[in-house]
Amino acid sequence: MTAMRSRYRHLLAFTLPALAVYTVFAAYPLASSIYLSFFDSDTGVSRWVGFDNYVYLFTNPTTSERFWNALVNNVEFFAIHLLVEVPVGLLLAALLTSGRLRRSAAVYRTLLFIPTTLSVVVVGFIWRLIINPLWGLVEHPLLGDERTALPTISLMSVWQYVGIPMIFLYTALLAIPGPVLEAARIDGANGWTTFWRVKFPLIAPQFGLIAILTYIWTFNGFDIVFALNGSAPGPNYSTDILGTLFYRTFFGSSGQVSDLDLGATVASVIFFLILVTTAGYFVLLHRRLKSYEL
Repeated sequence: MTAMRSRYRHLLAFTLPALAVYTVFAAYPLASSIYLSFFDSDTGVSRWVGFDNYVYLFTNPTTSERFWNALVNNVEFFAIHLLVEVPVGLLLAALLTSGRLRRSAAVYRTLLFIPTTLSVVVVGFIWRLIINPLWGLVEHPLLGDERTALPTISLMSVWQYVGIPMIFLYTALLAIPGPVLEAARIDGANGWTTFWRVKFPLIAPQFGLIAILTYIWTFNGFDIVFALNGSAPGPNYSTDILGTLFYRTFFGSSGQVSDLDLGATVASVIFFLILVTTAGYFVLLHRRLKSYEL
């Protein structure tokens, strides 16, 4: 009994500080934001309005147009990351674990992961210089064209964060037992066949985790768009995502008056979008694991 109590004390000693930090900097602000979304303080006195702010967000012609535009842009932002970042990360991980590069993999892995550690402001400044139509590598104003602005920013972000899926998949490939690969070679499988028939099925569960983490990050995205195009991402809001919409609504920017209640409503909608999707993913994952057990 004494040993068990001592173990619980050690566990509490490690978890309580982390729990306190999470509560102060994450849980409390989130709960406050959701709570604020049910009030109207435009008159200087907060009064309970229930779901009126949500109704206003989805039905007012101006706010609803901005919201749905930002949501569609956010879905595109996520899709580009998922469809480009993950395959490139897989390719890099496969190259780093191949026989030719395995000895110097640490050097290449570090070089490929360095962009992830850079400040978004620095990344945005560098890319602005590279794609500047006056002295850069391209003559077309990529950030000034509605058709190319969002894909361009998305690919910049992919370049910066491709190291994250690369590390996930690189680690998964290294974790494959050697006897499994040796058995494939004995059976006559070449490198290509071994990768797609043996390695890929074994690392497939990592793709679900990478996809949900990418979804959470992109729907919380803000910094790269803000660094390149400010709080009213143009041209004509073509790069506006939910994060910049929230910033502009809550703090007031680019000619838009600050509306704390509506801004909290936008933040709450973002949270519920992430929560529902993430919960749905884990429910499906749990059901699939249970089916394997049966």
